[in-house]
Amino acid sequence: METSPATKPPLLLRNLVTSVVIFADESLLNLSDKYKLLETFRCIFLSCFFFFLRFFSSFSLLPIPVKPNSENFALKPSRNDRVPLCYGGGGDSSIARALSQLLSTVNDVPVSSRKYQLVRSLAESIIDENHREGVPVLREVNRTVLLAAFSRTLSQLETAVLEREPVTSEDSGGSASRDVPVQVEYMLIRVLKAVRSVGAIGWRWSRRVRGEPSRCGVTVEKLAAELLWLAQKLTACGYGEDAVRRWATASNLGLLAFSAEPRVQGSLVKVAVLLFKEATNLGIDETEETKIEEDVETKLKLMESWLPLLCRGSNGTDAPILSLGERDELQRILEETVEEFEEDEQEKVLSLWLHHFTRCPSSDWPNLHACYARWCTASRKQLLLQ
Repeated sequence: METSPATKPPLLLRNLVTSVVIFADESLLNLSDKYKLLETFRCIFLSCFFFFLRFFSSFSLLPIPVKPNSENFALKPSRNDRVPLCYGGGGDSSIARALSQLLSTVNDVPVSSRKYQLVRSLAESIIDENHREGVPVLREVNRTVLLAAFSRTLSQLETAVLEREPVTSEDSGGSASRDVPVQVEYMLIRVLKAVRSVGAIGWRWSRRVRGEPSRCGVTVEKLAAELLWLAQKLTACGYGEDAVRRWATASNLGLLAFSAEPRVQGSLVKVAVLLFKEATNLGIDETEETKIEEDVETKLKLMESWLPLLCRGSNGTDAPILSLGERDELQRILEETVEEFEEDEQEKVLSLWLHHFTRCPSSDWPNLHACYARWCTASRKQLLLQ
């Protein structure tokens, strides 16, 4: 595709601005490891930049008006509209594109539609058949497409919660383990909520301009339930560890989940429980030191992102979300995971647990009192040895 002289100046300007932003991002990235406030500011900055870049780019991507003909109004969608782009072995195959289209349609179709169960059951049958075949290329199709759908649904759910749920200083939970004061964190959450709301409006407008289907029938509860379903499919196909790594980075959703409705919290708690169990397999077969350190870091992020919700959102409304057996099993997993960390990392996780555990009068789980006592004893001995 050739670039016309009229489009060259905006293109050069966009490339220049992008280069400046990338340079600034690298500087912020170096400092964000030490200062959590800068890390949050960096996320907001990049979200704003990519939104405006996408928003203004949509003007140049709009089709030039032409005389209507039969081809302009064809009912057949284009290849790019039918299937989200996915990569990996088998990712560019027909079966991968079909499964991607089905999972994307599951996100878009309201539960109240009689077509919803039809599309979802069809997608589920393809996933199960790919898994039963046992052929590596078909299993890679499942892994690639399911992970893409899991990430997409996770992002959509975070945006939906931001648009729908109010955020209060109590909802932020105080964040005892963070370096950001409660008031500053509350302000940053409000800014993030505003940015995401503006971005969602712009995205809906651009979808309408391009003639893409509306998402008016999609609810927060629906997205949360579908996220749980995708997590279950990933673990059933043997790719739970990939889902764990993605789930561990969803700290914003973990924070926003405090203000979500009980049904949404229930689905998120179930996802967290499922992936905490899968996380026990991380690093078992690893021999490289760097890989082992990465797995431990993933477990630490998983704890920091989702342990607060377990303390606050595990009761349910009509019935407990978890049975007594499930609670006991997960509490044992949490204790074993904490003891894998270094002393300072244990302090960070246990301090976070104590903060949220003591500030939730309606729940007394998970009770990591014994784990906390063992850490105190070990810390005392370490101090005496020094």
